[in-house]
Amino acid sequence: QVQLVESGGGLVQAGGSLRLSCAASGRTFSNYAMGWFRQAPGKGREGVACIGGRDGRIYVTDSVKGRFTAARDNAKNTVYLQMNSLGPEDTARYYCAAGPQSDYGPLPETCEPAEYDYWGQGTQVTVSS
Repeated sequence: QVQLVESGGGLVQAGGSLRLSCAASGRTFSNYAMGWFRQAPGKGREGVACIGGRDGRIYVTDSVKGRFTAARDNAKNTVYLQMNSLGPEDTARYYCAAGPQSDYGPLPETCEPAEYDYWGQGTQVTVSS
């Protein structure tokens, strides 16, 4: 069982930055793949960035590449999403998720929500134009 708590969301003007954090419970954090996902009103849940649980390989989706970066700190059981140059299209509820890492997945490059078993409550990010 893994419990996840996101923080760092809020209201920001276009062009601004936010840093999201996700604190995870449990002593085997490094064995979990971690992902950041977002869901805007009326849209499906989208993978934003995913990090492998063993090699720490990072994937960032094309729509945010060059603006968002993701990182994990296994010593602190925490993952981060640094978001720069935010635009109104980034407005969504952002979720942190964890999935037990195996030889078969989750693969960071797919960043597929269905592969992640544990989810936080999410944190709202609103970007005003």
